[in-house]
Amino acid sequence: MNRQPVERLRNVALIAHGGAGKTQLAELLLHVAGVTDRMGRVDAGTSVLDFDPDEVERRVSIQSSLAPIPWQQHKINLIDTPGYFDFAGEVHAALRVAEGAVVVVDAAAGVEVGTELVWRHAEEAGRPRLVFINKMDREHADFQRTLQQLREAFGRAVTPVQVPIGAEASFTGVVDVLSERAYINQGGRSVASGIPAELADQVAEMRFHLIEEIAGSDDTLLERYLEGETLSEADLAAGLRKAVLAGTVIPVLCGSAGAGIGGRRLLDAIVRCLPSPADLPPAAGRDPQGGAAQRAPSPEQPFSAVVFKTLADPYVGKISIFKVCSGTVRPDSTVLNSSRGQPERLGPLFALRGKEQQPVTEAAAGDIVAVARLQHTQTGDTLCDPARPVTYPPIQFPEPVFAVAVQPRAKADEEKISTGLARLAEEDPTFRVERNAETRQTLIYGMGELHLEVLKSRLKRKFNVEVDTVPPRVPYRETIRRTVTAEYKHKKQTGGRGQYGHVFIRIEPLERGQGFAFDEEIFGGAVPRQYIPAVEKGVREAMAEGVLAGYPVTDVKVVLYDGSYHSVDSSEMAFKIAASQAFKKGFREADPILLEPIADVEVLVPEEFTGDIMGDLNKRRGRILGMEPRGTVQLIRAQAPLAEMFDYAIDLRSLTQGRGTFRMTLSHYEEVPEPVARQVIAAAQVSAG
Repeated sequence: MNRQPVERLRNVALIAHGGAGKTQLAELLLHVAGVTDRMGRVDAGTSVLDFDPDEVERRVSIQSSLAPIPWQQHKINLIDTPGYFDFAGEVHAALRVAEGAVVVVDAAAGVEVGTELVWRHAEEAGRPRLVFINKMDREHADFQRTLQQLREAFGRAVTPVQVPIGAEASFTGVVDVLSERAYINQGGRSVASGIPAELADQVAEMRFHLIEEIAGSDDTLLERYLEGETLSEADLAAGLRKAVLAGTVIPVLCGSAGAGIGGRRLLDAIVRCLPSPADLPPAAGRDPQGGAAQRAPSPEQPFSAVVFKTLADPYVGKISIFKVCSGTVRPDSTVLNSSRGQPERLGPLFALRGKEQQPVTEAAAGDIVAVARLQHTQTGDTLCDPARPVTYPPIQFPEPVFAVAVQPRAKADEEKISTGLARLAEEDPTFRVERNAETRQTLIYGMGELHLEVLKSRLKRKFNVEVDTVPPRVPYRETIRRTVTAEYKHKKQTGGRGQYGHVFIRIEPLERGQGFAFDEEIFGGAVPRQYIPAVEKGVREAMAEGVLAGYPVTDVKVVLYDGSYHSVDSSEMAFKIAASQAFKKGFREADPILLEPIADVEVLVPEEFTGDIMGDLNKRRGRILGMEPRGTVQLIRAQAPLAEMFDYAIDLRSLTQGRGTFRMTLSHYEEVPEPVARQVIAAAQVSAG
């Protein structure tokens, strides 16, 4: 595909609730534009864009895919995004680099939870939108009902620009309201014709309201309209584009991707209504001194780009996909990764269509291309001209909130698992890997069960590592509530040199969060100075092993105040053993308790779910700290034990029909209630054998 001027580029994100038919619509657009000879089918596993084996198997999009489409001397970079909540990070990345979005809605299901979520994401990103009501040929498809739901949910700016001809099995085409032309599907082709008589009044009424909306967004058009002048089709088309860019009109189109209806009209609307990179303000970033810097989307500007997606290919290596924000870039160039302060040497550049790679000789401002094997670059990084550095803000991805522990099925895979997980984390910013030293578990965090199941499958397929998942262990701690003294004499005679160490220690509770303190009050050389560090070391080792249930001890002070030694048999080892045993003995007598981690939790939910959420948090032994409005939703602040929150992402989604989100950070440790503590201690004893 030849390089296009920036004004003729359209970077468009396809977004929707899962199952609305986004990918099938993308396949239709590819076919209509002549890119593919035959339309791919998601349900048959022949989709160009859902090419990942997990996508083929599950028949759902798991990652965003690119589809460059030539249309009317323009280039449309279509980004097909997943619709399921677990892969919302792909939507955030796509909206960062797309200037516009097409929201796909199922004509039978209407506005769904995912529709509301992706709409909110597009609104927050400030992206103009079109709506495509899909599956008009399905049973129970209802254009008017879906349109009404859209207007109730998203406002009066939602305006139909098409009227369907028929519905369900009798759906055969659409009427374009502005041009007053009908397009009927005949043998797989879209044929222009006159407006069916039964739709004439409806089209006339819709056209009247649409013209009023268009004229109201442009002072010149409004003045001409009020003076009774007839506005030409060109006037109305220009006015509609202006209204869409301003957000005062959100056009609604319709069709059926499966039946091959509506694709041409949608491509026309994308070109005519959605913005080019030149229609948006210059990209804003920072210079090396931290000052504000801007780059206009022009080939003449210094080169800059944002990496918005990374693919981990076991054969090619890491593939970085980036949007050129300014300037022009060519293969074999040296650029600067300003986010990390590292130079990068670019290899061959290529455009992606699904998994197909098409070499390109250069990429100019506004376009999207890919490059393989960058050494330092990750998703969200800025690439730029080394002589004119700029750094753009990183992409804001949702925090992963669902965690499981993983362990390799084969012991020989212990090293391979860390490499594979690290590569997958590079590919997916909503996936995080963490090694918990306290619980000795490798934890993986994602957006939900399906997300982590897919990542397990990729780990096996790409890196030949199979893992099992188990619930994460809670990093409990042990501490005491009163001061005690303890004595222990380690004395052993084995025929040669013996062992002798004798200590008196005092164990005192500290304030929560103080950790550990060690002191000594030795007088008269009862314990020689060279053995005192061994006493502290013995105490620390005993604390690390735990006494009650094998969890680390915290918030205690240990004071060595007396002891004795033998001039021949005493040693550092003997005093270390004596101190360890004295600590364990005294700890059991000091009213020991378990501590559990408490998390700060912030839950964002629509107001109608606040009662259910607060009730559920109370069941999890949580404390509600407060609630405050945040736009159309409520923010609930609470604290809850980490042990009760591992499955919260799944339950919150169920309780709020997918509308709730939350974030959680570790706050502090608190005493575990006695009934719960007994269960934890008993389980630890069984585990220890």
